[in-house]
Amino acid sequence: MAPDPSDTAPISPSKEHVEYKELDVDVEFGGIEARNQLERRLLLKLDLHMSMLVLIYILNFIDRNNASAARTQLTTDLHLEGPQYATLLSILYVGYIIMQVPSNMFLNYIKKPSLYMPACMVIWGVISALTGITTNFVGALLTRFFLGFIEAAFFPGAVFLISKWYKRTEIGSRLAILFCGNMISNAFGALIASGILANMDGVRARAAWRWLFYIEGSLTVTVAIIAVFVLPDFPTTTKWLTDDERRLALKRMEEDAGVGDQLETENGGFGYGFYLAIGDWKVWWIATLLIAQIIAVSFTGYFPTLTATLGYNPTASLLLVAPPWIYAAIFTFVWTRHSDKTQERFLHMSISNLIGIIGSLISICTMNTAARYISLFLLAQSNSASVLMTTWESNTFARPPSKRAVCFSLINAVQQLGSISGSYVWPTNWGPTYRYSYTIVIACNVIVITMTWILRQHLKTLNEKLEREEQEQGIEEKGFRYVL
Repeated sequence: MAPDPSDTAPISPSKEHVEYKELDVDVEFGGIEARNQLERRLLLKLDLHMSMLVLIYILNFIDRNNASAARTQLTTDLHLEGPQYATLLSILYVGYIIMQVPSNMFLNYIKKPSLYMPACMVIWGVISALTGITTNFVGALLTRFFLGFIEAAFFPGAVFLISKWYKRTEIGSRLAILFCGNMISNAFGALIASGILANMDGVRARAAWRWLFYIEGSLTVTVAIIAVFVLPDFPTTTKWLTDDERRLALKRMEEDAGVGDQLETENGGFGYGFYLAIGDWKVWWIATLLIAQIIAVSFTGYFPTLTATLGYNPTASLLLVAPPWIYAAIFTFVWTRHSDKTQERFLHMSISNLIGIIGSLISICTMNTAARYISLFLLAQSNSASVLMTTWESNTFARPPSKRAVCFSLINAVQQLGSISGSYVWPTNWGPTYRYSYTIVIACNVIVITMTWILRQHLKTLNEKLEREEQEQGIEEKGFRYVL
């Protein structure tokens, strides 16, 4: 009989296995002290190589959001009317949704992210640059669609790659750093855009917004070539590991989940993992939760529009985008590090959402310039809830790796329905107060808090079940537990 897809927690080791493991766990590495030294060396080497993901994510979001920075010029030159600008933003996520699951399935099959991700990066850099030659709505719509189609390979692939190397207690801080790349891109993307838009209009008879796409697309292609030589593959396929480092990397993952990746093959390979993923109700619950979370942070794509409501000139408005996102990056890193240290997700995530609600309430209640700018800081930090949920997701779907790959891509694909919907939450005719928009943001934050509490209670019940099973089997070593 096939197992229940919704109850596929990693298998607890038998008592005999535990006794053997206690005797043998570090002997192959020369003892505990030698293993600890090797582990520190492995993590340092790995962190240095993984840092390339942050730079790629910065460029990923800059290429995605440069349309927001150039909204006024883009709308004028392409003669956009009504909801056409919002459609340009939302169509990217249609391609994004279509490609994510097949992309992660393919990545898990070829096991070569160091080649696959940079190849996709070159393509999306070229497509981004081609946006600069479009002359009408249809041309821009097509480039945005295919940009999302190719960009879909990066984020779920990056999360999957990180989860193949780091333990549950280490993932949160690494994902936080990755997400900080997203926030830094919002900050420095606006700074780059302000310089280009203010100084390159008319250069070689081209509008400044076109130069924005040319320059940023070319930068992406350049970094992609470097990334081929920096990014790691999976533990079994990375060439720059020593034999000891490779064995330790694989053992760390086995110890963390309580079961080795070899069980995937024994249970039917990738098709089995796909079956487990689509049949697990937690996948769909988290995906729905994240739809609400994405709408709650939909202001991200409209941040230059919101700073423009403060009454400053276009260049100053773009410069004002940076400080809230720098603050958000620092807050997110510290907050997720604390979440990792305490191994707690729900309260950390809910507090971030509550702070976002306070920011929305301030914007609804006043048009005072200082108060509304402070509210943007409070809103920007609520992106840390997205980081925490992604970390929680990686903790919840630990094994087998094929299921994990499908879960990450499936959840990230479905949640983009929030990105599509969120593109229409900030219409121009609701400005400059955007009270209706902020009300929607508040409602979505409340939904997220409620749904995460229900998820926490369910995972708590599963932990109690796992503990009872260990007691019944006489297992003394504590096995896998879901993080709450």
